[in-house]
Amino acid sequence: MSLQFDFENDVNSLMQLDKPLQSGPAARWEKKAHEVSQCGNNSLHSLSLNLSHNYHNSSSFSPKRIGLSLSHSVNKTPSSAKTPKALKTKTPGKLKPSSKNTSLSKTPSRGDRFIPNRQATNFELGHYKLLSDGGSDGLGSLAQEDYKRRMSENLQKASGVSENERILAFKAKPTAAEGFQNNAKVLYSSAKKLNSDQRKVRHIPTTAVRVLDAPDLGNDFYLNLLDWSSTNNLAAVLGRSVYIWNASTGDINMLMSMEGSDDYVSSVKWVRDGQHIAIGNSNAEVQLWDINESKRLRNMKSHAGRVSSLTWNDYVLSSGSQDGFIHHHDVRVQNHHVSTLSGHSQEVCGLEWSKDGKYLASGGNDNIVNVYNEMETKPLYSFTDHQSAVKAVAWCPWQANLLATGGGSADRHIRFWNCHSGVCVKAVDTKSQVCAIKWSTHYKELVSSHGYAHNQLTIWSYPSMQWMQDLLGHTSRVLYLAISPDGQTVCSGAADETLRLWECFAISPEQKRKSKNSNKLGSSANSKINTLFSIR
Repeated sequence: MSLQFDFENDVNSLMQLDKPLQSGPAARWEKKAHEVSQCGNNSLHSLSLNLSHNYHNSSSFSPKRIGLSLSHSVNKTPSSAKTPKALKTKTPGKLKPSSKNTSLSKTPSRGDRFIPNRQATNFELGHYKLLSDGGSDGLGSLAQEDYKRRMSENLQKASGVSENERILAFKAKPTAAEGFQNNAKVLYSSAKKLNSDQRKVRHIPTTAVRVLDAPDLGNDFYLNLLDWSSTNNLAAVLGRSVYIWNASTGDINMLMSMEGSDDYVSSVKWVRDGQHIAIGNSNAEVQLWDINESKRLRNMKSHAGRVSSLTWNDYVLSSGSQDGFIHHHDVRVQNHHVSTLSGHSQEVCGLEWSKDGKYLASGGNDNIVNVYNEMETKPLYSFTDHQSAVKAVAWCPWQANLLATGGGSADRHIRFWNCHSGVCVKAVDTKSQVCAIKWSTHYKELVSSHGYAHNQLTIWSYPSMQWMQDLLGHTSRVLYLAISPDGQTVCSGAADETLRLWECFAISPEQKRKSKNSNKLGSSANSKINTLFSIR
C-alpha cells in the first residue's frame, strides 16, 4: 500500500505546474558547478596524498608548511578554482560534459580559429568582393556590369593581387631582402604582368559635339536614309527630299525631291569618289545623281517594290527591294540589270559589299543572313540564327572575312561570322533592338545603335565584346548610322528627328599623321569612277 501511495503522490506532484519540479535532469549550470567541485575535490585529494607521502618519507617535515599549504588550498571555493582551458567558457550552456568524471584531457584543444595578418590583408578589396559577390541576380544593365568589372580590375591592379586570391591573408607574402639579386627571377617576378597585358582604357566623349535638326526623318526600321561620302558630304533623307550637308563648310543644299505626294525616298548610298550618289525610292526606281551639277544621270527600274537598301562594288550597284530580290546593276552599260539574287522571301533591308569586293552580305525581314561569293547567284552561306529582321550588316575593315550582323526587337543579338569557315565565332546579347553597326578604322572596336529602352549608341571592344561606353542623348530609337571619311566621327539619326555627331573614335595627333595616307584615295581610282556615268 505504501508503494501505491508513493506513486500517486509523485503523479500529483508532476501534475501541479505551479510548484517547482522535485525530480528531472539537472540544469547546465548545475552540471558545470558539480563538475568543477569534483575537479577541485580530486585536486585536493591528490594534494593530501602527496603530503601524506612526504610526511612518512621525509625527515624534515614541517607542520607549519603543511598548514600553509592546506589553508591555501582549502580556502579556494569551487567557483573560484582555476579550471583547465577546456572548461573556460563565458556561458554555462556552451560546456560540453565530459564522459570521465575524475580527470580531464591533459592537453587542451587548440581549436580551429585563425587570426588574419592585418598588414598582409587588403581590406578594400575584401570589402568590395563581399558586397559584389552577394545578392547578385545577374540581371543588371551592361553599364552596371562593366562598372563592377572595372572596379574589380582597378582594385586588383592597385593591390597587386590576382582575381582568385583570398580576401583574408593569414601570413605575409615572402619578400626579397633589400639588395638581394635573384638571377633566376622566378620567385618574385613570375606574377608580374607585362605592359602588353594591361588594358589601356581610352577616353570616349559621351556628349554629342553637334546636334542637327532633321524634320520628317523617316521612322522606318527597314529603310537606309543616311550616308557619309568620302568628300565629307552627309546625305540625309527628310520626307520626300534628299539634302546634302557639307561637314567642312556647314552648307546645306537640297539635291532632289519626289513629285508625288505619296512617294518617298527609301535609301541613299554614295559612290566611292564622293561625287555621285545612288537614290532608291518607293516607286521601285534607282536613280544616279551628280551632286556638283545637281543633275540626275540615270533612272533604273527593275524591282517590283520599294528599294530599301543599296551598296556599291566599283561599277556594280546592288539593290535590295521589298519584293525580296537583290539586283546587280552595271552602270557602264545601257542594259544595267545584269543579275538577280533570290535568297530572301521578304524585304531585303540590309546590304553591304566587303572591302575587297569578294563577298556580298544581305539581311532580310525573314531573319536570314545570306553571304554571296562575288557575282554568284546562289548564296555561299545562309545563317538562320537570328530570331528577328536583320538590318545591321557590317564588314570588318581589318579582317576581310569577318561579318557582323544585328537582329531586331525579338533577337537583340550581335553575331559575328567567319566567312571562310561559315561559323558564328561570337554572339552577344545587347538587350535591345539592333538598328545599325559601324566598325572603327582606328581601333579594334565597333559602335551599334539601339532602340527601346535607352535609345543609345553602344561602343564595344573586339574580339572580347566588352561594353565600353553608352552614348545617350536621343529620345527615340536610333535607326541610322554613318561614319566620317576620317573614321573619327559617327553621325546618328533617330526617330526624334535629330542628327547627332559623336567623336567617339577620335585619335591622337601622332596616330592621325600615320593614318593620313591610308585615308586618301588613289587618283587613278577616282579617274576610273568618274567615267562610269557617261551613259544616260
